Amino acid sequence: MPGDESATQGTTTVLRADWVLTVDARDRVLADGAVAVADGALVAVGPADEVLAAHPGAEVEHLRGHALLPGLVNAHTHFGMTMFRGYADDRDLQDFLGVVIPAEERVLDPDRVRLATRAAAVESVLAGVTTALDMYFFHADGTAGADEVGMRLQTGQLVVDVPGPEGWTWEQRLEGAEQWLAGRPARPGWRPVVAPHSTYAVSPEHLAAVADLAARHDAAVHVHASESAGELDLVASLHGRRPLQVLDDVGLLRPGTVLAHAVWLDDDEVARVASTGTAVAHCPASNLKLASGVARVPELLAAGAVVGIGTDGPASSNDLDMFVALRLAALLHKGAAPSATAGTAAGAAALPAAQVLRMATAGGAAAVGLGADVGALEVGRRADLLAVDLDQPHTQPVFDPVSTVVYAAGRGDVRHVWVEGRPVVRDGSTVRVARDEVVADLRALQRAVDPR
Repeated sequence: MPGDESATQGTTTVLRADWVLTVDARDRVLADGAVAVADGALVAVGPADEVLAAHPGAEVEHLRGHALLPGLVNAHTHFGMTMFRGYADDRDLQDFLGVVIPAEERVLDPDRVRLATRAAAVESVLAGVTTALDMYFFHADGTAGADEVGMRLQTGQLVVDVPGPEGWTWEQRLEGAEQWLAGRPARPGWRPVVAPHSTYAVSPEHLAAVADLAARHDAAVHVHASESAGELDLVASLHGRRPLQVLDDVGLLRPGTVLAHAVWLDDDEVARVASTGTAVAHCPASNLKLASGVARVPELLAAGAVVGIGTDGPASSNDLDMFVALRLAALLHKGAAPSATAGTAAGAAALPAAQVLRMATAGGAAAVGLGADVGALEVGRRADLLAVDLDQPHTQPVFDPVSTVVYAAGRGDVRHVWVEGRPVVRDGSTVRVARDEVVADLRALQRAVDPR
């Protein structure tokens, strides 16, 4: 069992595993590897005998049969929507929003968002997610809920032009964003965030104001873009341009901007995303369930774009399982590759396991502005890790631990999770908030959404 929280501060702990998947610049996989953790950071990564010899007084945890890897990064989600899971299924995006938005107006308040977000954080850490880029109303209350669980939630003021559940004006939202960004400057493991919803929910003039605000505070910008064909038509009718052109015109195609979905990109837009350093959060489960289409991820990666993987919200994809999302990403693009119909090797080689694991860790970290802090097991990074039990009938034999994690393992195999070196999951159970408590919360939230 991993050491307790008090042992992580001022004490060096060595975690040894059968495999350490570093996702570093060389994609090193260490058989019988180890990491040393002190004061929330990684102070050594390497072969177990070397790490143990360099830290003779350390507390040692030997994770036999496990793979140790960087915490997963959910690059786009709406945690507070756990209360709407299953409420608007089997609809396309427009019909889905037509059901959910009135429900949000009716039931959302700060405490409900806190409880729903806390439940989402429990679900997420149990699946090995240590960082998520979130967009939702009452973001400060959502942050408080995630903090109770111990996971890192990258979030900020949601900006829309209509009042929304808080009843705020546009000016109040911009002021709230300014206060949030000023009060939470960047530090290791945190990048301030502002979240304009989309080019159909925020006017170009207001998007330009957000771009200026983000630039002044070196903030990440989290925005939906080109998710569906219907969105392209709507934005063209409103602004006479495609969504990416609107964002480009106001200066929001830039490093630090995360485009959620980015399904409907033409060739020029793929190149423009890559050349501007804009990141994309690929959400295969949600895009499939809403019949939004298949994002051009292989082309984006080939062009040099930063791409992470997201689950989207639990109302549109129905869960926050990054293992499902990363496996879907790998399988979807093999089948959707132009050569797939001929059954050639090129189709099967699209998005190999190592590349998908990188998207779910280092790629997501880079997308959300934490590329130097999390997403890989390297000295100096924050100690965000998960241990996956591969000593199971469905994961043996292990010829390649990366492929086994991507194609065979699942969230049920996640045994231990650490954020900043502190355990948040032990032996498959959350440390700080009990599962039964959040299940009871979600049942109560269901009654609020639909009292029948």
